[in-house]
Order: sequence, then structure tokens, then C-alpha cells
Amino acid sequence: MKRDPGFYDHLPWTRRPVIRWPGGARVAFWVAPNIEFYELNPPRNPSRAPWARPAPDVLNYSYRDYGNRAGFWRMFESMQRCGMRGSVSLNVAMCQHHPEVIRECAAAGWEFYSHGTYNTRYLMNMTEAQERAVIQDSIDTIRDHTGQRLDGWLAPALTYTERTLDLVAEMGLSYVCDLFHDDQPGPVKVRQGTLASIPYSLEMNDTIVYNVNLVSPRRYGDILKRQFDRLYAEGEHSGTVMCIPLHPYLIGLPYRLAAFEEALSYITSHEGVWLATGREIAQHFNTHYHAAFAAAAEPIGDAP
Repeated sequence: MKRDPGFYDHLPWTRRPVIRWPGGARVAFWVAPNIEFYELNPPRNPSRAPWARPAPDVLNYSYRDYGNRAGFWRMFESMQRCGMRGSVSLNVAMCQHHPEVIRECAAAGWEFYSHGTYNTRYLMNMTEAQERAVIQDSIDTIRDHTGQRLDGWLAPALTYTERTLDLVAEMGLSYVCDLFHDDQPGPVKVRQGTLASIPYSLEMNDTIVYNVNLVSPRRYGDILKRQFDRLYAEGEHSGTVMCIPLHPYLIGLPYRLAAFEEALSYITSHEGVWLATGREIAQHFNTHYHAAFAAAAEPIGDAP
């Protein structure tokens, strides 16, 4: 009986090649704002309804639209004050709906990677041709609107087919954020190409923190500091990765900003922290460690 999705082999923490980040940093730290667009009445997907309420769900649509109108700008200013570039998990339709947001990020030197077209259009039930078209649209749109090459992928609303990771590797991307299994990068097993999994923490994600675990802003700031402290200590031996995934409609609320900025200032003020983008982490890992990690890992066996 198959007991594993087969995307990566087994490599215990204590038996891995040692990672050294640029400049001898202990932690590769990146911040991943999800810049998203949710359609008011999207096409139906047979596997998942986009809204909890009947369409048009004005309540939930406008709740998320707050992020693009107000929350983004507060989040952006906080990150700028702390000297932190973002790696934008982008619904590429944002380039048409809110080009002013895209221009601001691009001017600040932020990376753009793909989070699909809309966060209300899911990969589930797509044909291979349809899925390829979504990936190609992301490649073309990000290039045309920002001049950047697309290197990273986070599936829209975390939805997949059995071929998603193979396709993004085949089409030239170098990293994915869809595997939540580690605090270091690792090789992803694909049919062709070189693909790395870059840690993107659900536990640090403001959606999980605020909408699922229902913690206070002050507690979230404490969680971020404690996560960093442990990864910083462990990174003395071998480099670790810390990611803070954000959503402007959540973190950008006025009463949440101070605790977030305090935690971000705390992390970025430490020596031995590489303030990186997802692309930079993936490039360094793929160049220096991908082959060594793949060689050291062991296949995960299936249950009888």
C-alpha cells in the first residue's frame, strides 16, 4: 500500500550534508506576501466551492479586497522600514487588476513567483493541457509586467494534480513552496529538470495563525521570534530556512502591524541572517547542495 506521495526521499536531519549560506549566515530568511485576487463569481470547480456563502459572496470578496486597497500598503511600508524584500506569491491576474501594487513591488526589488491566475481557480480536475496553459500564462505575465523570469511556484489555493510538480520543473521553474515537510531545502523528485522544495511554513502563515488558531497579534509576534531563535541556534551547525507567509488582508489590519513589525525588526537586526528571496535560496541550494542531498537520501518504502 502506497504510504507516501513520492515527491522526495527520506533524509533524517542528523545525516544530511552541511549547508553553508552566503556570508556564513545561519538562517536564510524570506518573507512571502501572497498578493492575491479572489473573483466575486468565479467559474465552478466540481471539487471545491470558492466561497462559503452563495455567489455573489460580497462579504468574503470585500474582506479579501481590503488587502489590495489598504492592507498591502501598510505591510509594504513595514517591510521597507526593516530592509526586507518580499518574494511575492502572485495571482498573476493582479497584474491587470491592480498594476499599481505590482509596480510598487517591482520598484523595490521584490521577487515575483506564481500562485496561479486567481485564488478562486483551482488546478484540481484540469487536463494536462489546461494546467500547462496556467503555468505558461504565469511565465508570460510575470515577464511582461515585471521583466522577471519565473522561478518559483505555489499552487493556487494549494490545489494540485498528480502532475503539477513535474510540469513546473519541465517548464523551467527551479523551486516550489507546496511541500511543508522541512526547515531546510530539499530535492524534489521530478521527471526532468532540477527542482527544490523551499520551506514555506504553514505554522508561521498569518492565515493559520489568525483564522485557524485564533491567536492575538502580540502572540503572533512572539511565535515568530521563538521560531527564529530556534532556527538561528540550529543554523550554527547547518543553515536553516525561515519563511513568514503573509496575506495583506490579514497582516495589514491596523491593530496587527505593530507586533509584526517588531518581530521583523528583531529578526533582521541579527548578524548571520541572510535576508533572501525564494529565488536566491533556491539558486544557492540547487547549485551547491541539490546533488549531495539527493545522493544521501533513501527511498521511502511502501507498506506491504
